[in-house]
Amino acid sequence: MAKNIMFQGTGSTVGKSVITAALCRILNDEGYKVAPFKSQNMALNAYVTKEGKEMGRAQVVQAEAARIEPHVSMNPILLKPTSDMGSQVIVNGEVYMNLSASDYYSHKEKLMTEVKKAYKILDEAYEIIVVEGAGSPAEINLRKNDIVNMGLAEEIDTPVILIGDIDKGGVFASIYGTYMLLSLSEQKRIKGYIINKFRGDVTLLEPGIEMFYERLPIPCLGVIPFETINVDDEDSVTERFLSRNTSPIQIGVVRLPYLSNFTDFTPFELEPDVGVQYISTQEDFEKSDLIILPGSKSTIKDLDYIKSLKMDQWIKEAHGQGKTIIGICGGYQMLGQEIKDPLHVETNRDYIDGIGLLEMTTTMMPNKTTVQSEGEVLNCPTGLQGKNHKVKGYEIHMGVSTYSKNMRPFLKLNDRLDGCMNREGTVYGTYLHGLFDMDSFRHGLLTAIRTKKVMEQQDIMNFAGLKEEAYDHLAKLVKQNLDMDKIKAIVGII
Repeated sequence: MAKNIMFQGTGSTVGKSVITAALCRILNDEGYKVAPFKSQNMALNAYVTKEGKEMGRAQVVQAEAARIEPHVSMNPILLKPTSDMGSQVIVNGEVYMNLSASDYYSHKEKLMTEVKKAYKILDEAYEIIVVEGAGSPAEINLRKNDIVNMGLAEEIDTPVILIGDIDKGGVFASIYGTYMLLSLSEQKRIKGYIINKFRGDVTLLEPGIEMFYERLPIPCLGVIPFETINVDDEDSVTERFLSRNTSPIQIGVVRLPYLSNFTDFTPFELEPDVGVQYISTQEDFEKSDLIILPGSKSTIKDLDYIKSLKMDQWIKEAHGQGKTIIGICGGYQMLGQEIKDPLHVETNRDYIDGIGLLEMTTTMMPNKTTVQSEGEVLNCPTGLQGKNHKVKGYEIHMGVSTYSKNMRPFLKLNDRLDGCMNREGTVYGTYLHGLFDMDSFRHGLLTAIRTKKVMEQQDIMNFAGLKEEAYDHLAKLVKQNLDMDKIKAIVGII
């Protein structure tokens, strides 16, 4: 039976995901078999396991930090929003059904059974399980049906560490208020708190920690300084939307309401002369050297959104100016001439006209494709430097696309063709997520842009190696700033 520890937060975006990843790496460095667990995740950033099961990307990051293969038992329930009021519910990696927020709670008893089964799988295979909560445990209106915060903590009998984000302001008030809104049995589970994202001299904070202890006698287990870490955080998409930079090469990712799998673009963000912008204005499109239509959880709704802002016109104008346009998954579907939905999989509409840059038609289907794929670039886009580019990644999509004889297939994956491109090689798309993780392909793409802009060429970047360095750096940062002896005592390993 595994030991366990749980991180809960005073709210979203306080750093639960990355601190969970850090502890997974720290404990694995010390020789423990450790696994992450989050019973219920709400995110459009998903991943497909080797078994073809869908799970939240945050638990994939945590599994990588723990140096283990991601498995759907680490995230048995994934909620993928399809509107402001409803989500597609993924249970054990497969589509369960679409539910409104109110209907979802009527399924909680059955879902808790699945959560316990998934936890048991990890309990029997690992020595330590690091559990992540969601949002805040102080949402008292949701406590009755809770399966992800204190409801889960009591079910699996785990100690809890509370995380507060001082960068938001009011960190002591948020920790105190969260604690006081818990029941007595839940309060007893709180073994300490962590202050995250601190800027400045920590000695200035120490008197406040001492004064706070007089009001709430639970220990501060550490203060983690604010630092940019190149580790994907499921909540960081909002911050990415707001970021602006002046890098010589600008990758423009079309900003969509239901944008999914934004981690497709992380490799570009690590390139020394490249910036990623999430674009929605004509000026943004004009400044971009490369335009990417990303994945979408609701392709038809997002295509409507693009048209409502005239972004489809700006994409065509960019194409007319000789810029390369790439579509990934839902973005690939949008680039075609038409998207048909005769079974009303996404909406009540039978079809929608696409952007029309690829002679291709997509028909939405009720069954979701979830598979890991690998292969090679079959027909190279215009300007792509190098040859024999190997690719691998995963597919998550509902829909089948067919293209005309005027189009060329883009990739050969698992002995089948995927994606297509125009004859000029300037517009192309694929269902493959993870394309830009491939160092050779990404380097060839950027080399072509650097050549066109008469820029200094860069060495090829080892993305996988940089990820490992980032996990090690994160672990070192957290370990140096937490009382690890107290943490281990809470876990029960010293």
